[in-house]
Amino acid sequence: MGNDRSGTGAETASGPGYALLLAAGPAGKQRLMDAAAALPQLAAVPPAALLGTPGGASVVQLVDPADPQTVLTHLRTAAAHPGPVLVHLAGQLTLDAKQRLPHLALARTTPRTARYTALPWHWLTAELGRRPPGSTVVVADLVADETAWPPLRAAGPSGLAAGLTLYGTVAPAPPKRGAPPKRGMATPDYSRAFAGLLRGAAERPPLALLHQRAALEAGLGSGPELLLDGAGPDEAYPAPDAAPGPEAAGWAGQTGPAEAAGSAEAAGSAGAAGPVAVTPPRMPLSPPESFLSADPRPAPPSPRPPQPTHAPLPPPPRRAPVADPLAATHAAIFEAANSGRHSEAASMAAAWEQEALRTAGPRSDEAIHWLEVRADLSRIAGDPARACELWLAVADARLGNGEPVGHPEVEGAVDRAHHQWQFVQDRARAGALAPPLMELRSRVPGRKPGALEAVRRRAELLRAPARTR
Repeated sequence: MGNDRSGTGAETASGPGYALLLAAGPAGKQRLMDAAAALPQLAAVPPAALLGTPGGASVVQLVDPADPQTVLTHLRTAAAHPGPVLVHLAGQLTLDAKQRLPHLALARTTPRTARYTALPWHWLTAELGRRPPGSTVVVADLVADETAWPPLRAAGPSGLAAGLTLYGTVAPAPPKRGAPPKRGMATPDYSRAFAGLLRGAAERPPLALLHQRAALEAGLGSGPELLLDGAGPDEAYPAPDAAPGPEAAGWAGQTGPAEAAGSAEAAGSAGAAGPVAVTPPRMPLSPPESFLSADPRPAPPSPRPPQPTHAPLPPPPRRAPVADPLAATHAAIFEAANSGRHSEAASMAAAWEQEALRTAGPRSDEAIHWLEVRADLSRIAGDPARACELWLAVADARLGNGEPVGHPEVEGAVDRAHHQWQFVQDRARAGALAPPLMELRSRVPGRKPGALEAVRRRAELLRAPARTR
């Protein structure tokens, strides 16, 4: 996404605005912040003041969503809006156990299931990163749990701000013991101060100034929390107190478009002939839906910021190289797919799949991994029927390997197959996919009640004669 260099936020875009106010957190004892308390005061701000748009704005509130796909749908609606957009996030960050990537915890999130029940942070950057420069601002009032805080503390604000104009604060989880009535529960003080300043202002001040005043009123800046001051990916942050360790490597900004293009050329030169040797980028990138180590939408280049009048801050220390040897391959494949070169991306993935089948066998983790990649490529190419077929194959392979029906990898594959099937418009193809999906759903019902019954209802509708007008 282009960054707001003037500090005025979305005022550079014209037309009515759109605000998405999201408050989320796990249920029960896993909840670290009373995120919903941020919304009443924000909702009381006149929409035109919230967005800085005299023409008014639409405001959508989303409280404690349980499904990351639901949040993704709202993000895509915001990303498609032609005018200025503000996304406000209140909640907590966690890491998934497998890839150690940041996620926004949702209502059903637990430490074991974060990869499937929380919103990957890179989904947010991927969806909003396609918008015009200067049109979008993200305001965050977050706490980071014990898994997310150490690498974020080491990486600094750039661990979240890459590709975003991001204001707000991230604090470590509060101590489990404290004064009643909110023992171990953080409060969204930054959001309340932010809203209070907007309500009392005749017109919205520049966001950089608004952020500074909100942080001051909330008593932030002297503690361990990180302040997100809207600096973009090309702007230097102060170096952390200590050089980050290997665990922070995946938090340090995103591979730029030039690097991704170079990887694509390296991989594309091999075509379908087989895998190529490429140098991994400096961090693992991740596509939406399959949670692989490749970002499907590298952030577009941003205009250079104005030259500062004061001495520039030293750049952050270079990050350690990523250990994943396939990171650059994934980046090249998904860069091609998201540039519309779907055949090229499919050929590269097919070549790697054939190599995995030859060297490790059809039921190997490597072969299943490339099935997942091909399923995600089909989704990106707009072929939900093929994506459904491939996710069904993934689930079947995992069950054939003895993975239990309640295993997150199995449930995730069936859930994605079901999700893609709902978008198949061709009645014949959807009808043909219904029986195998129904059979898998009977074995793997998933965590959302009524999933099997939903498949049965749609299958019955598909079998009924089509209505003609």
